[in-house]
Amino acid sequence: MQAKYSIIVPMFNEEEVIGHTYLQLKAVMDGYGESYELIFVNDGSRDRTVEIVDGICRNDRNVRLINFSRNFGHQIAITAGMDYAQGEAVIIIDADLQDPPEVMLEMIEKWKEGYEVVYGKRLKRKGETAFKKITAMMFYRTMRSMTNFDIPMDTGDFRLIDRKVCDVLRGLKEKNRFVRGLVSWVGFRQTSVEYVREERFAGETKYPLKKMISFALDGITSFSYKPLKIATYVGFFLSVTSFLYLMVVVYQKLFTSYNEVGWTSIVAINLLFNGIILMLLGLIGEYIGRIYDESKNRPLYIVREAHGFDEERLEQASAKKEREYVR
Repeated sequence: MQAKYSIIVPMFNEEEVIGHTYLQLKAVMDGYGESYELIFVNDGSRDRTVEIVDGICRNDRNVRLINFSRNFGHQIAITAGMDYAQGEAVIIIDADLQDPPEVMLEMIEKWKEGYEVVYGKRLKRKGETAFKKITAMMFYRTMRSMTNFDIPMDTGDFRLIDRKVCDVLRGLKEKNRFVRGLVSWVGFRQTSVEYVREERFAGETKYPLKKMISFALDGITSFSYKPLKIATYVGFFLSVTSFLYLMVVVYQKLFTSYNEVGWTSIVAINLLFNGIILMLLGLIGEYIGRIYDESKNRPLYIVREAHGFDEERLEQASAKKEREYVR
Protein backbone atom coordinates (compact mmCIF):
# COMPACT_ATOMS: atom_id res chain seq x y z
CA MET A 1 0.00 0.00 0.00
CA GLN A 2 1.33 3.43 -0.94
CA ALA A 3 2.04 5.66 2.04
CA LYS A 4 0.06 8.89 2.37
CA TYR A 5 2.95 10.75 4.01
CA SER A 6 6.64 10.53 3.16
CA ILE A 7 8.98 11.89 5.85
CA ILE A 8 12.51 12.61 4.65
CA VAL A 9 15.32 12.58 7.22
CA PRO A 10 18.80 13.52 5.90
CA MET A 11 21.63 12.16 8.08
CA PHE A 12 25.35 12.76 8.49
CA ASN A 13 27.14 11.19 11.48
CA GLU A 14 24.01 11.02 13.64
CA GLU A 15 24.66 7.78 15.56
CA GLU A 16 24.09 9.52 18.92
CA VAL A 17 20.60 10.71 18.07
CA ILE A 18 19.17 8.71 15.17
CA GLY A 19 17.60 5.98 17.33
CA HIS A 20 15.73 8.58 19.38
CA THR A 21 14.72 10.41 16.20
CA TYR A 22 13.19 7.24 14.79
CA LEU A 23 11.26 6.50 17.99
CA GLN A 24 9.83 10.03 18.18
CA LEU A 25 8.85 10.12 14.52
CA LYS A 26 7.27 6.69 14.79
CA ALA A 27 5.34 7.63 17.93
CA VAL A 28 3.94 10.79 16.34
CA MET A 29 2.93 9.16 13.05
CA ASP A 30 1.58 5.93 14.60
CA GLY A 31 -0.54 8.08 16.89
CA TYR A 32 -1.93 10.00 13.93
CA GLY A 33 -3.27 6.80 12.43
CA GLU A 34 -2.62 7.31 8.69
CA SER A 35 -0.14 5.49 6.49
CA TYR A 36 3.38 6.86 6.27
CA GLU A 37 6.98 6.06 5.39
CA LEU A 38 10.21 7.28 6.97
CA ILE A 39 12.93 7.81 4.37
CA PHE A 40 16.35 8.09 6.01
CA VAL A 41 19.02 9.41 3.62
CA ASN A 42 22.59 8.70 4.71
CA ASP A 43 24.86 11.40 3.35
CA GLY A 44 28.18 9.58 3.63
CA SER A 45 28.26 9.11 7.41
CA ARG A 46 31.52 7.77 8.85
CA ASP A 47 30.07 6.48 12.12
CA ARG A 48 27.45 3.81 12.90
CA THR A 49 24.50 5.77 11.51
CA VAL A 50 23.92 3.42 8.56
CA GLU A 51 24.26 0.31 10.70
CA ILE A 52 21.65 1.59 13.18
CA VAL A 53 19.13 2.65 10.54
CA ASP A 54 19.67 -0.54 8.54
CA GLY A 55 18.70 -2.55 11.60
CA ILE A 56 15.60 -0.40 12.09
CA CYS A 57 14.71 -0.76 8.41
CA ARG A 58 14.79 -4.55 8.58
CA ASN A 59 12.36 -4.55 11.52
CA ASP A 60 9.93 -1.81 10.50
CA ARG A 61 8.15 -1.99 7.15
CA ASN A 62 7.53 1.79 7.24
CA VAL A 63 11.23 2.64 7.21
CA ARG A 64 13.36 3.13 4.07
CA LEU A 65 17.11 3.75 3.79
CA ILE A 66 19.02 5.48 1.00
CA ASN A 67 22.78 5.17 1.42
CA PHE A 68 24.98 7.49 -0.65
CA SER A 69 28.36 6.36 -1.97
CA ARG A 70 29.93 9.42 -0.28
CA ASN A 71 29.02 12.78 1.22
CA PHE A 72 27.09 14.87 -1.34
CA GLY A 73 25.64 17.48 1.01
CA HIS A 74 22.52 18.14 3.05
CA GLN A 75 20.53 19.74 0.22
CA ILE A 76 21.31 16.85 -2.13
CA ALA A 77 20.21 14.37 0.53
CA ILE A 78 16.85 16.16 0.72
CA THR A 79 16.62 16.03 -3.08
CA ALA A 80 17.25 12.27 -3.10
CA GLY A 81 14.52 11.79 -0.52
CA MET A 82 12.08 13.67 -2.75
CA ASP A 83 13.12 11.53 -5.74
CA TYR A 84 12.20 8.33 -3.87
CA ALA A 85 9.17 9.62 -1.92
CA GLN A 86 5.72 8.55 -3.06
CA GLY A 87 3.46 10.09 -0.43
CA GLU A 88 0.67 12.54 -1.20
CA ALA A 89 2.48 14.92 1.14
CA VAL A 90 6.24 15.04 1.75
CA ILE A 91 7.73 16.31 5.01
CA ILE A 92 11.39 17.26 5.45
CA ILE A 93 12.86 17.18 8.96
CA ASP A 94 16.45 17.04 10.22
CA ALA A 95 17.69 14.15 12.34
CA ASP A 96 18.92 16.27 15.27
CA LEU A 97 15.46 16.70 16.89
CA GLN A 98 15.77 20.50 16.97
CA ASP A 99 12.53 20.60 14.97
CA PRO A 100 9.84 18.95 17.16
CA PRO A 101 8.17 16.05 15.29
CA GLU A 102 4.82 17.01 16.84
CA VAL A 103 4.79 20.12 14.64
CA MET A 104 4.41 17.82 11.62
CA LEU A 105 0.80 17.18 12.66
CA GLU A 106 0.07 20.90 12.57
CA MET A 107 1.58 21.03 9.08
CA ILE A 108 -0.63 18.14 7.98
CA GLU A 109 -3.75 19.92 9.23
CA LYS A 110 -2.76 23.04 7.26
CA TRP A 111 -2.20 20.84 4.20
CA LYS A 112 -5.68 19.37 4.58
CA GLU A 113 -7.05 22.91 4.61
CA GLY A 114 -5.72 23.30 1.06
CA TYR A 115 -2.20 24.69 1.48
CA GLU A 116 0.41 23.11 -0.79
CA VAL A 117 3.50 24.24 1.13
CA VAL A 118 3.61 24.52 4.93
CA TYR A 119 6.93 25.66 6.37
CA GLY A 120 8.05 25.85 9.97
CA LYS A 121 8.71 29.40 11.20
CA ARG A 122 11.03 29.65 14.20
CA LEU A 123 9.85 31.89 17.02
CA LYS A 124 12.93 31.12 19.12
CA ARG A 125 16.18 29.26 18.50
CA LYS A 126 17.41 27.54 21.64
CA GLY A 127 21.02 26.50 22.11
CA GLU A 128 22.42 28.65 19.29
CA THR A 129 25.11 31.27 19.73
CA ALA A 130 24.46 34.97 19.30
CA PHE A 131 26.83 34.93 16.31
CA LYS A 132 24.77 32.27 14.50
CA LYS A 133 21.49 34.05 15.22
CA ILE A 134 22.84 37.39 13.96
CA THR A 135 24.37 35.89 10.80
CA ALA A 136 21.16 33.97 10.08
CA MET A 137 19.14 37.16 10.44
CA MET A 138 21.53 39.01 8.11
CA PHE A 139 21.40 36.18 5.56
CA TYR A 140 17.62 36.06 5.29
CA ARG A 141 17.33 39.82 5.04
CA THR A 142 20.04 39.91 2.38
CA MET A 143 18.27 37.17 0.40
CA ARG A 144 14.96 39.02 0.60
CA SER A 145 16.53 42.24 -0.69
CA MET A 146 18.30 40.50 -3.59
CA THR A 147 15.52 38.29 -4.97
CA ASN A 148 12.28 39.09 -6.78
CA PHE A 149 10.23 36.58 -4.78
CA ASP A 150 9.56 36.12 -1.09
CA ILE A 151 11.78 33.73 0.90
CA PRO A 152 10.18 33.53 4.39
CA MET A 153 12.26 34.84 7.28
CA ASP A 154 13.50 32.60 10.10
CA THR A 155 12.72 29.32 8.34
CA GLY A 156 14.77 26.25 7.52
CA ASP A 157 14.15 23.12 5.49
CA PHE A 158 11.58 21.82 7.99
CA ARG A 159 8.40 21.89 5.91
CA LEU A 160 5.61 19.94 4.24
CA ILE A 161 5.14 20.02 0.48
CA ASP A 162 2.29 18.64 -1.58
CA ARG A 163 2.89 15.89 -4.14
CA LYS A 164 2.48 18.30 -7.06
CA VAL A 165 5.13 20.62 -5.54
CA CYS A 166 7.47 17.68 -5.02
CA ASP A 167 7.06 16.63 -8.65
CA VAL A 168 7.91 20.16 -9.84
CA LEU A 169 11.01 20.29 -7.61
CA ARG A 170 12.14 16.92 -8.94
CA GLY A 171 12.23 18.46 -12.41
CA LEU A 172 14.61 21.27 -11.43
CA LYS A 173 18.22 20.50 -12.36
CA GLU A 174 20.42 22.82 -10.27
CA LYS A 175 23.58 21.21 -8.89
CA ASN A 176 24.23 23.80 -6.15
CA ARG A 177 20.80 23.48 -4.60
CA PHE A 178 19.12 25.74 -2.07
CA VAL A 179 15.94 23.79 -1.42
CA ARG A 180 14.06 26.31 0.70
CA GLY A 181 14.68 28.93 -2.00
CA LEU A 182 13.46 26.56 -4.71
CA VAL A 183 10.28 25.84 -2.74
CA SER A 184 9.58 29.57 -2.50
CA TRP A 185 10.44 30.09 -6.17
CA VAL A 186 7.96 27.51 -7.51
CA GLY A 187 5.10 29.28 -5.77
CA PHE A 188 1.83 27.44 -4.98
CA ARG A 189 -0.30 28.21 -1.94
CA GLN A 190 2.00 28.57 1.08
CA THR A 191 1.60 29.20 4.79
CA SER A 192 3.58 28.76 8.01
CA VAL A 193 3.38 26.99 11.35
CA GLU A 194 5.19 28.70 14.23
CA TYR A 195 7.26 26.75 16.72
CA VAL A 196 10.20 26.99 19.12
CA ARG A 197 13.37 25.34 17.84
CA GLU A 198 15.01 23.19 20.51
CA GLU A 199 18.66 22.47 21.22
CA ARG A 200 20.29 19.48 19.56
CA PHE A 201 19.36 16.27 21.34
CA ALA A 202 22.95 15.02 20.99
CA GLY A 203 26.00 15.32 18.76
CA GLU A 204 27.46 18.38 17.06
CA THR A 205 26.12 20.80 14.49
CA LYS A 206 26.73 19.82 10.86
CA TYR A 207 26.91 23.47 9.79
CA PRO A 208 30.17 25.04 11.04
CA LEU A 209 31.15 28.51 9.80
CA LYS A 210 32.75 27.24 6.57
CA LYS A 211 29.60 25.34 5.53
CA MET A 212 27.39 28.24 6.55
CA ILE A 213 29.33 30.56 4.22
CA SER A 214 29.16 28.04 1.36
CA PHE A 215 25.43 27.57 1.96
CA ALA A 216 24.87 31.34 1.91
CA LEU A 217 26.78 31.66 -1.36
CA ASP A 218 24.69 28.88 -2.91
CA GLY A 219 21.52 30.65 -1.86
CA ILE A 220 22.52 34.09 -3.12
CA THR A 221 24.11 33.01 -6.41
CA SER A 222 21.26 30.60 -7.20
CA PHE A 223 18.56 33.25 -7.07
CA SER A 224 20.14 36.64 -7.71
CA TYR A 225 22.63 38.33 -10.02
CA LYS A 226 22.45 41.62 -8.11
CA PRO A 227 25.95 41.05 -6.64
CA LEU A 228 27.25 41.26 -10.23
CA LYS A 229 25.42 44.57 -10.65
CA ILE A 230 27.01 45.80 -7.44
CA ALA A 231 30.41 44.78 -8.83
CA THR A 232 29.69 46.90 -11.93
CA TYR A 233 28.76 49.92 -9.81
CA VAL A 234 31.84 49.53 -7.61
CA GLY A 235 34.08 49.21 -10.67
CA PHE A 236 32.55 52.34 -12.21
CA PHE A 237 33.02 54.27 -8.94
CA LEU A 238 36.67 53.20 -8.67
CA SER A 239 37.32 54.19 -12.29
CA VAL A 240 35.82 57.65 -11.84
CA THR A 241 37.65 58.17 -8.55
CA SER A 242 40.96 57.10 -10.09
CA PHE A 243 40.48 59.42 -13.09
CA LEU A 244 39.70 62.40 -10.87
CA TYR A 245 42.76 61.72 -8.73
CA LEU A 246 44.87 61.49 -11.89
CA MET A 247 43.60 64.91 -12.97
CA VAL A 248 44.57 66.35 -9.59
CA VAL A 249 48.09 64.92 -9.86
CA VAL A 250 48.54 66.28 -13.41
CA TYR A 251 47.30 69.72 -12.37
CA GLN A 252 49.68 69.82 -9.39
CA LYS A 253 52.59 68.81 -11.59
CA LEU A 254 51.95 71.38 -14.37
CA PHE A 255 50.52 74.39 -12.59
CA THR A 256 51.78 74.36 -9.00
CA SER A 257 55.08 74.09 -7.19
CA TYR A 258 53.76 71.25 -5.03
CA ASN A 259 56.16 68.31 -4.85
CA GLU A 260 55.12 64.87 -3.64
CA VAL A 261 57.40 63.94 -0.73
CA GLY A 262 56.57 60.24 -0.57
CA TRP A 263 54.48 57.58 -2.22
CA THR A 264 52.95 56.04 0.90
CA SER A 265 49.47 57.34 0.11
CA ILE A 266 49.71 56.08 -3.49
CA VAL A 267 50.75 52.62 -2.32
CA ALA A 268 47.89 52.54 0.21
CA ILE A 269 45.35 53.54 -2.43
CA ASN A 270 46.70 50.92 -4.85
CA LEU A 271 46.46 48.22 -2.21
CA LEU A 272 42.88 49.24 -1.40
CA PHE A 273 41.79 49.28 -5.04
CA ASN A 274 43.59 46.05 -5.87
CA GLY A 275 41.95 44.35 -2.89
CA ILE A 276 38.51 45.47 -4.02
CA ILE A 277 39.20 44.33 -7.58
CA LEU A 278 40.34 40.90 -6.38
CA MET A 279 37.19 40.54 -4.26
CA LEU A 280 35.04 41.38 -7.27
CA LEU A 281 36.94 38.87 -9.38
CA GLY A 282 36.31 36.28 -6.68
CA LEU A 283 32.60 37.09 -6.77
CA ILE A 284 32.51 36.67 -10.54
CA GLY A 285 34.46 33.43 -10.10
CA GLU A 286 31.72 32.09 -7.79
CA TYR A 287 29.16 32.52 -10.57
CA ILE A 288 31.49 31.05 -13.20
CA GLY A 289 32.25 28.08 -10.96
CA ARG A 290 28.56 27.33 -10.62
CA ILE A 291 28.10 27.57 -14.39
CA TYR A 292 30.97 25.07 -14.69
CA ASP A 293 29.26 22.69 -12.25
CA GLU A 294 26.03 22.86 -14.23
CA SER A 295 27.78 22.28 -17.57
CA LYS A 296 29.36 18.97 -16.46
CA ASN A 297 25.90 17.39 -16.25
CA ARG A 298 26.92 14.80 -13.67
CA PRO A 299 24.20 13.17 -11.54
CA LEU A 300 23.41 14.97 -8.29
CA TYR A 301 24.20 11.90 -6.20
CA ILE A 302 25.14 8.23 -6.38
CA VAL A 303 23.24 5.66 -4.32
CA ARG A 304 25.36 2.84 -2.96
CA GLU A 305 22.36 0.86 -1.72
CA ALA A 306 18.69 1.37 -0.94
CA HIS A 307 16.64 -0.72 1.49
CA GLY A 308 12.92 -0.93 2.15
CA PHE A 309 11.74 0.13 -1.32
CA ASP A 310 9.88 -2.07 -3.75
CA GLU A 311 11.45 -2.81 -7.13
CA GLU A 312 9.04 -0.56 -9.02
CA ARG A 313 10.02 2.49 -6.99
CA LEU A 314 13.73 1.79 -7.39
CA GLU A 315 13.27 1.51 -11.14
CA GLN A 316 11.33 4.78 -11.26
CA ALA A 317 14.01 6.65 -9.31
CA SER A 318 16.75 5.11 -11.45
CA ALA A 319 14.91 6.04 -14.66
CA LYS A 320 14.50 9.64 -13.46
CA LYS A 321 18.22 9.97 -12.75
CA GLU A 322 19.02 8.50 -16.16
CA ARG A 323 16.77 11.06 -17.89
CA GLU A 324 18.49 13.87 -15.98
CA TYR A 325 21.92 12.61 -17.04
CA VAL A 326 20.93 12.39 -20.71
CA ARG A 327 19.61 15.92 -20.70
